[in-house]
Amino acid sequence: TGEPGFEIFVSPDESLGLWDNLMAAGESSGLSPAGLGARDTLRLEMGYALYGHELDDDTNGYEARVGWAIKLKSGDFVGRDALAEIKRNRAQRLLVGLEMIDRGIPRAGYPVLRGGETVGHVTSGTHSPSLGKPIALAMLPRDLRKTGAEVHVEIRGNKRKACVRKFPFYPE
Repeated sequence: TGEPGFEIFVSPDESLGLWDNLMAAGESSGLSPAGLGARDTLRLEMGYALYGHELDDDTNGYEARVGWAIKLKSGDFVGRDALAEIKRNRAQRLLVGLEMIDRGIPRAGYPVLRGGETVGHVTSGTHSPSLGKPIALAMLPRDLRKTGAEVHVEIRGNKRKACVRKFPFYPE
């Protein structure tokens, strides 16, 4: 999410007691629980890829802009040669941030258009409560990666103007 955090693993019979103790310990500091929707909004505001949205069987790490996690020199692994080729020749599509100009909330799977042609798709989108505007991550052709490039997102059959924006959307 871009915030410091922890993952705690306990046996199911210890989980309720741990929850109660953590909530009691954090009460004076204003601790409040947050669900997956909040986590998803926060990670989207930071531009963090999530498997099943920005990453999947058809999307490589260079396209999703997580090439820093690909260690081509760490030895042989399945797909290493293909990834080395993609790195050498640059990915032909890239994950970009979108900020909506027109009204409308982009959602995963919505088409992204340029000049009336579908050129990509939204991978994740929401209304950002931190920014007070709709934002999205989208997979687009490399030549549309420049900040300020105008595109349209098709939202329920209507073309809505958006512009490419660098992420993180929310300042660190």
